[in-house]
Amino acid sequence: MRLAVGLSGGADSVGLLCALVDRSRELGIVLHAAHLHHGLRGEEANGDLEFCRELTAKLGLPFHEAHVDTAAEARRAPKSDGVEAELSGTSDWIKGTARDSIEGTARRLRYRWFYGLIASGKVEAVATAHTLDDQAETVLAKFLRGAWTEGLSGIHPKLESPGKGLIIRPLLQTPRAEIEAFLHARKQTWREDSTNRHLTFTRNRIRHELLPQLATWNPQLRDHLAQMAELAREEETWWDGEIARLATQVILRGRPVRGGGRATTTAEGIAIDLALLNAEPIALQRRLLRYAAAQLEAAPDFVATEALRTLSATGKAGGKLELAHGLRAERTHREIRLTLGPKSSPGNAESEIVRYECDVPGEVVAPAYGCRIRIHLTGTASVTSSQNGDRLKAVLRPWKPGDRVRLRYSSGPRKVKEVLERMKVTGTDRAQWPVLEVDARILWMQGVEVEPDLTLKIEIEGIESHEE
Repeated sequence: MRLAVGLSGGADSVGLLCALVDRSRELGIVLHAAHLHHGLRGEEANGDLEFCRELTAKLGLPFHEAHVDTAAEARRAPKSDGVEAELSGTSDWIKGTARDSIEGTARRLRYRWFYGLIASGKVEAVATAHTLDDQAETVLAKFLRGAWTEGLSGIHPKLESPGKGLIIRPLLQTPRAEIEAFLHARKQTWREDSTNRHLTFTRNRIRHELLPQLATWNPQLRDHLAQMAELAREEETWWDGEIARLATQVILRGRPVRGGGRATTTAEGIAIDLALLNAEPIALQRRLLRYAAAQLEAAPDFVATEALRTLSATGKAGGKLELAHGLRAERTHREIRLTLGPKSSPGNAESEIVRYECDVPGEVVAPAYGCRIRIHLTGTASVTSSQNGDRLKAVLRPWKPGDRVRLRYSSGPRKVKEVLERMKVTGTDRAQWPVLEVDARILWMQGVEVEPDLTLKIEIEGIESHEE
């Protein structure tokens, strides 16, 4: 097999290359190296490229290189091709720095180039140097963002894409410290990326601050997180087959038509048999609802999924929900029907502004947004009045220009407008996107994780939403 190592010049990729050189005859591989210059970090990146050239020349290996303008590509805001989602989750934008989109774009460009090398016939597969530490960091990052169990599967040992090629990660069970010890033993140098120390990036904060602190509680934490990823990955593989089997019984396309049968046009959406759905355990109900939504290319979060489950279990015929990104649900006596389309709106602009208020502590029940929000005072709270002395109130409302929100683990407040742009929220969904304001601060925003307020505890749950 002709195998290329994705060589950045860092310790992990240099260690992988050297280890494979030592065992290439035993493994029956013809080794290549591949380096992509991302057009970032100036002379430092040029030095990385030169280091990789010299190392591969010393080892007598074929070397492939290319240059891309990552910053220019990021400004064009390309859509994810699925690779970034597998590596780091679909919510990388939550990290809240301009660099995040750059890093996501760099990943997409890198993997696009890898697949291009495979398609050209120069190599048959590419190996990347993801380590056990990378796995632990990824799982913890996804956990902090509220990932479902499939997200906790982390980085997969291989990506085998039909028509694209094979990517493998041979070091996924190997700690970074072991790789560096291996390189020190053979007196092999490597390059350090200075941006890996910048604590404005979430992954770096997890690597240099959070994981070391958690390791004081459990020194085996990295191993346990990597084991969690393996468990989640194997369980998701089993669930995928089981849900696909059950879906043929529970999920129906379109809506029933007179005389029998069903209309199966895309516009009619997907229906779920309520009797069969509600007979299943809650864990299965959630998975079946999300599977059905996925057939419409929608991905409801936990709150939206619970709103769908509540509508299915206790809602009345005629009950409806409008969820993020145009996902809509309507309940009949026998089915819950999912469709994807533009969000409906009242006849005039004034009626579109739906606000709910409550005192703090208190509860906001918001059928228009399909949620209930409870606000409690924590033990550190000492006042229940606002800055101007009035009773402290919470307001659930659509966002407005000028609103700013502090995302969890971000370096500072972000404009809600910019967050919505990075979420690719458009149309009437964008105009109606809800935020919760308390004393001139946004403490909750749909679809993101906001930096918590130390004095308030906020609980959100989905509810049935009825249209008059």
